[in-house]
Amino acid sequence: MHIYYKMGIVGEKLDIDFVISTGDNFYEDGLKGVDDPAFYQSFVDMYTAPSLQKTWYTVLGNHDYRGDVGAQLSPILKQKDSRWLCMRSFILDGEIVEFFFVDTTPFVEEYFTDPGEHTYDWEGVLPRLAYLSELLKDVDLALAQSKAKWKMVVGHHTINSAGHHGNTEELKQLLVPILEANDVDAYINGHDHCLQHIIDNNSGIHFITSGGGSKAWSGDVKPWKLEELKLYYDGQGFMSMQITKSKADIIFYDAFGKVLHTWSISKDRNVAAWI
Repeated sequence: MHIYYKMGIVGEKLDIDFVISTGDNFYEDGLKGVDDPAFYQSFVDMYTAPSLQKTWYTVLGNHDYRGDVGAQLSPILKQKDSRWLCMRSFILDGEIVEFFFVDTTPFVEEYFTDPGEHTYDWEGVLPRLAYLSELLKDVDLALAQSKAKWKMVVGHHTINSAGHHGNTEELKQLLVPILEANDVDAYINGHDHCLQHIIDNNSGIHFITSGGGSKAWSGDVKPWKLEELKLYYDGQGFMSMQITKSKADIIFYDAFGKVLHTWSISKDRNVAAWI
């Protein structure tokens, strides 16, 4: 059975409120336009389970930037399927939790200086440094003003990862200080095609990779401190998060819906422990 079928079963069991997609929504080169059939093939006609008929909050990945970015951001797609919500950077207010979605692709200098055979759609991003400066200022201000019990940041690219792509140095340099200064609980990303859970020893931030929804890179793992690396799974899968005022329960599943790893973050005693 396909992974999206199992996602539907888990979604029904947990009675989910919404779905978050960590980017690279359409392979290999994004959408060609608003009428690209890939929107139906890779989204509308794929995630058909009743439990997945909720809003999908979506960020852009580097593969999406290789196509028509404006198509994914267009309200026309929401007319085709009301679940679809994709913006460059935005905030999802869940009352006790706020999710801060950050457009990470423009941070990666290599896409600009050495794109190789790929062509990127930078309309709306250039000049790059001004775009990044404004984005970082907005993220910092939004996090500082947030009154939410939990603060989660979502971006496509890894920050800390033992996977194929490894760490994204531009994000470590520019974004991590903002996350640390504003007591962010977790950073959730895709990009590396694996499932991964790292807890930074210094900051206590949970770095969560959920990039196994399509491809998976078997055996492609780098050394990492074992006291920080709580999970590394190199197969397909997905994750769920249930959040209350006092705790956030994270569960990772393989493609067959089998539980791989669970973790509970407590707000009451500021501890994290196995379930």
